[in-house]
Amino acid sequence: MFSRCLLLLGIVVLFDSGFEASADDSKAIEHFESKIRPVLVEQCLSCHSSEAATNKKLRGGLLLDNKAGWMKGGDSGKVIIPGKPGESLLVKSLHYSGDLQMPPKGKLPATIIADFEKWITDGAVDPRIESSGIKSTGIDLKKGREFWAFQPPKAAVGATIDSLVRAKWEAKGLKPVAKADRRTLLRRATFDLTGLPPTPDEVEAFEKDPSPDAWDKVIERLLAKPQYGERWGRHWLDVARYAEDQAHTFEVKPKANAYVYRDWVIRAFNSDMPYDTFVRFQLAGDLVAESMGDKSTRIAALGLLGLGANYYKNTAREQAIAEELDDRVDVVTRAFLGLTVSCARCHDHKFDPIPTRDYYSIAGIYYGTNLTDTPIVPDFELKAYAEAQAKVKEQDDAVIGLLGRVGRAAILEAVPQTTKYIMAAREVKTGKIKLDEKAKNDGLQRYFLERWVKFLDPVNAVKVPSALKELFVLKADANAADVQKSAEVVLIAIQKLEVPNASPSGKKNSESKNKATDPLIKAMFLDPTAPLQLNAADTEKLFLTKEDKKELAKLRTELESRKAALPKAPIQAPVISGQGQGMKVYIRGNPATKGEDAPKGFLQVLGGKNAKSGQDYTRLDLAEAIATRDNPLTARVIVNRVWAWHFGRGLVLTPSNFGGLGDRPSHPELLDHLAVDFMNHGWSIKWLHRKVMNSAAYQLSSEPDTANSKVDAANVYLWRSSRKRLDVESWRDSLLSVSGNLDSTLGGPTFDLKDANARRRTVYAKVSRHDLDGLLRLFDFPDANVTSDKRNSTTVPQQQLFALNSEFMLNQARAFANRLEKLSGSDSDRITTAYRIAYQRPATSREIELGMQFLKLPARQEDKLTRWQQYAQAILASNEFLYID
Repeated sequence: MFSRCLLLLGIVVLFDSGFEASADDSKAIEHFESKIRPVLVEQCLSCHSSEAATNKKLRGGLLLDNKAGWMKGGDSGKVIIPGKPGESLLVKSLHYSGDLQMPPKGKLPATIIADFEKWITDGAVDPRIESSGIKSTGIDLKKGREFWAFQPPKAAVGATIDSLVRAKWEAKGLKPVAKADRRTLLRRATFDLTGLPPTPDEVEAFEKDPSPDAWDKVIERLLAKPQYGERWGRHWLDVARYAEDQAHTFEVKPKANAYVYRDWVIRAFNSDMPYDTFVRFQLAGDLVAESMGDKSTRIAALGLLGLGANYYKNTAREQAIAEELDDRVDVVTRAFLGLTVSCARCHDHKFDPIPTRDYYSIAGIYYGTNLTDTPIVPDFELKAYAEAQAKVKEQDDAVIGLLGRVGRAAILEAVPQTTKYIMAAREVKTGKIKLDEKAKNDGLQRYFLERWVKFLDPVNAVKVPSALKELFVLKADANAADVQKSAEVVLIAIQKLEVPNASPSGKKNSESKNKATDPLIKAMFLDPTAPLQLNAADTEKLFLTKEDKKELAKLRTELESRKAALPKAPIQAPVISGQGQGMKVYIRGNPATKGEDAPKGFLQVLGGKNAKSGQDYTRLDLAEAIATRDNPLTARVIVNRVWAWHFGRGLVLTPSNFGGLGDRPSHPELLDHLAVDFMNHGWSIKWLHRKVMNSAAYQLSSEPDTANSKVDAANVYLWRSSRKRLDVESWRDSLLSVSGNLDSTLGGPTFDLKDANARRRTVYAKVSRHDLDGLLRLFDFPDANVTSDKRNSTTVPQQQLFALNSEFMLNQARAFANRLEKLSGSDSDRITTAYRIAYQRPATSREIELGMQFLKLPARQEDKLTRWQQYAQAILASNEFLYID
């Protein structure tokens, strides 16, 4: 009983500090604006709006053009009950599940109905106060540029991170807590930069290092590790909505080479690629100057969009393309600009100075581009591979040619004997003589005689051309003269034909379209039942002479030699290729209703009146418009993301929305100062890490303070460090690391997390949009269908069950126990070592005492694990293992 209690104690403590993530109001409004409002306008408002009431066309007394209208309901009562889609009449009508079926002209697609269900489930957030109408009221771009996010960032002269943070403390009456101890700092930094725990030796070395630059050395050591790129690359892959397949398609086709983009991202972080270059490559790597990097570096980056949405197009093709374009506009503008431009797809943006035309100006840059695979090796390697392939094909053609010539000769020999073959086949079918005997007696090839016997089966009568009909209308007891007469007719018809080559593949003969469509040629030579069809395998088996066999062997030896010399096939990267054709505005987002031209270009609020636009506007132009210090958003957005990944929350709480619906900066001067300094230091992410981690704010402890909590319970003003829960990748990787199971191999093809014995870092695991792995889904991995700016953190019973029962967890417990048991010394020494490895600290005397008591308990027959293994599992499943101070 004690053993179970200890294990359960560890697991309960693991999860007792989790919290449920509440719905973000801004995201709910974005969902309404992008998914709900356009459908209401397109499908509902003609009958359910103030305008419809004015025109005496209102139906059911229901208004859907403002929140007050649907809250009041109509003649049938309330139609929407926030939080309860199953009880909402609107949802029932959309499902056509009762007498009321809306819209009456046809049921909406399931995806749209699901959007309405999500909207109502999340509280039916609706920012509309009055009737929206249909016409745009226009956008004042000059006034829009006055918004803080569209103003150029300004550096605070002589300021530092700490001076700007301290100013907020003083303004709010806050006092910072003490600095964290060295063990805590090292654990925090190591997890932050590598996603893995430090080793006991690393902790000891840092604690004993008296040099003034000890902390700097830690940061530099961690930034130099290849694991840094794995950790920070994964952060970006959330933003890039990286995945290896598609969710919305009839046939799921995994992108086998998706990992090329993932590995590129990891290398980019490890090499400290300047962020402006990082942007350019992902948007236009194929268009930038070759001097900016080798082909693999430039082309692999295009996976950002090359791995984007790809919809089934056999039906509603234009709508499918519109959805793909929306994915591209959305990920580019959210990821790099922190703007929800997709909200302008159906109408002018309701909260930001982004007219609908701007949406289509960007979408037009991608309209007509393709998702393809492109080799990422240098041109000379492509040329060498093509030449080697040509040599293989040349030799393969020689093999095929020999067999084809021999086979055709055999067919040509058989054609003049058609009459004999037909008469012999008729005789064999009577059963009076065996096939082998008849072939020998008449000097015929057994192979062709057997095919004629099968061909003359009555079942083939319905598919033969008229020239062969006589063979099938003859009675079984027809006399020889009649048979011969019919056979001669067939012979005459065949002799007029151009005899095709024997089939080289063993399947159907490969002939020109004209020959293949000739019904008589098909019936005699090409169809599977054709009496004169001869494939390569049968040619080799039955018709080669001794000299032919020697020649064939020689040709094949050379073929195998050339195949062996063939270089490895060039790796193909998923990319977006080509140039956009430009678009017209889709009125209300409907591809079938086109409006004014929307010349390809950038956002007017950012580009200014002299910004380049038009038919020659390229993906590179877009990249340059984003990756420039003249753009007020680009540096701010990435600086805020990096800050959020370090501190657990951004200076702007909505990392992908710096617009009107987004959060205002808690430290606007600090955000601007860092953005300018970041650009001045070559857009270096590693420089930014050093700057942030060397601040006193980063190095504070996570100890609570009652007085501060009364003023700033959420720690917006950074008076302490916020405790962070490990994401699923760091948790799983740490389990592997501590147990001694971690495979540190970098890069390469994906692996499947369903394999409980998989040992590679989680960043290399398969990510599916269609069927996300259960472990990732259970521990709050983001939806890879859309760009994600931050992780939720939830607590559900299934997480506890995974830690308790999963084969993966049991494997790590066994391995960790085995690692401990191999150490010399007493059980108490091993317990202390377990704490040093797992938590990077020594065990207390009480912890050693509890461990010793537990290990002395007798084993039970029903236990899957030994006492040491159970103890190891409790250590790994503990709260201390999961949380970082």
